[in-house]
Amino acid sequence: MTKFRLAHLGLVMAAIGFNAAAPMVGLTSIAHAADTVRAEVGKPLQEAQKLAQAGKNKEALAKLKDADAVGGKSEFEKYQIERVRASAAAAAGDNDTAARAFEAVVNSGRLSAAEAPKFTQALAGLYYRAKDYPKAITWIQRALKDNPGDTQMRELLTQTYYISGKYAEAAKELQSNGKASEAQLQMLANIQLKQNDKAGYVQTLEKLAGGYPKTSYWADLLNRVVGKPGFSSSLNLDVLRLKLALGLLAKPADYMEMGQLSLQTGNTAEALKIIDQGYKKGALGTGADAGRHQRLKDLALKTEAEAVKNRATQEAELLKNKDADGLANLGYAMVSEGKGDAGLKLIEQALKFGTAKRPEEMKLHYGLAQINAGKKAAGLATLKSVKGTNGEAELARYWIMQTNHPM
Repeated sequence: MTKFRLAHLGLVMAAIGFNAAAPMVGLTSIAHAADTVRAEVGKPLQEAQKLAQAGKNKEALAKLKDADAVGGKSEFEKYQIERVRASAAAAAGDNDTAARAFEAVVNSGRLSAAEAPKFTQALAGLYYRAKDYPKAITWIQRALKDNPGDTQMRELLTQTYYISGKYAEAAKELQSNGKASEAQLQMLANIQLKQNDKAGYVQTLEKLAGGYPKTSYWADLLNRVVGKPGFSSSLNLDVLRLKLALGLLAKPADYMEMGQLSLQTGNTAEALKIIDQGYKKGALGTGADAGRHQRLKDLALKTEAEAVKNRATQEAELLKNKDADGLANLGYAMVSEGKGDAGLKLIEQALKFGTAKRPEEMKLHYGLAQINAGKKAAGLATLKSVKGTNGEAELARYWIMQTNHPM
C-alpha cells in the first residue's frame, strides 16, 4: 500500500494557512470578542514567524519561548502561539512538539469549518510519522467522521491498523472497499495468511488473479486447488490445460504428462498439439529423455491414424451402449480437431444420457469445448453452472477468469 506522507512541510504549511507576513489577528480563526495580541506577546511571535519564513525553524521555536514567558496570556494569544509553533515544529521535524501544538489548536474551538479538517488530517499524519499509532488511529477516525469519503485518510487508517498489528481491523477496512487496488488486495492476502484464513486467502488470490493477472498469483492458485483435500486426480489434465493457457507449462515432465493424459482420454489431436509445442519450446526432444519424447510422439501419431479410421464405428458403439463418458471424450476430441459443431453435439448427447460418472466434470469439459469451438458466451454460461466439491467448481471459475482476463 502507498505510504502516507501528509506531514511533508508544504502540506503542513498549507493545512495551517501560515503566513509569516500577516499580523497576529489576521490569521484565520473564528472571531471572538477581544481577540487581540498584546505587544509583549506579539513582538516575539512575529519575530518567530519571520524566522520560520526564512527556514530558521529551530530558531523560531526558541524565539517562541519569549512569548511563552509572558504571564497572563489570553486564550487567543495562546492560540496564536500554538499555530506558529505547530508550523515551525512540523517544518523542523520535531513531531512531538508539532503534535502537541496541533492538538492545542484543534481543541481551541477557534478553527473555521474549512480549516478544522486540514488540521485534523495533518495531526493524524504527524502521529503516524512519529509511530504513535494509537493516537494516529484516534485522529484518523476523527477526520473520517467529518469526511467519510476521504480516501487518503481511509488508506492511512488501514495502513496504521496493519503496522500496529490490528489485522482484523485492517482486514475489515480492506474488505469494505468495493474495488480494491492490487496493493490493497496484496495486503489483505498477507493478513489472511498471518491469520491462517486459508479460505479467505484463496478468495483474495482469485481477485488478484482475475483483476491483475500474474503468473505468481495463478501458480499459487493452481497449487492450492490441486492440494485441496478431496481433489480428484481425474482433473489433472484440466489443470495442465489451464497451465498451458496461462503460459505456466514449461517442464518436460509437464508436456509429457499432458500428452499422455490426452492420449488416455482419446484426444489424440490435443496430445499432438502439446507434444509439438513441447518440441518447439525445446522442452522435448533434448537431453537424456529425448528417446522417450520421440516414442510418445510416435504413439500419438499412430493412435491418431487409428482413431480417424475407426471414428464412425466408435461413435455408433458409444451411442448404442449409452456410454456417456466415452461419448463426451470423443466429442471433446473432435472439438480439438476443429470439428466444433459435431463434437459439441456428442457432448450434449452424453449429458442427456445422465449416466456420467462425474457429471460436473463433464459439464466443465462441455464449457471448455464450447469456448474452444468459438462459442464463448455459451461456454462461460456453462462454466458458471458447474458445481462440485472435488475441484470442478474452482477450475470452472478459473477458466472464466482466464477467458475474461487472459494473461
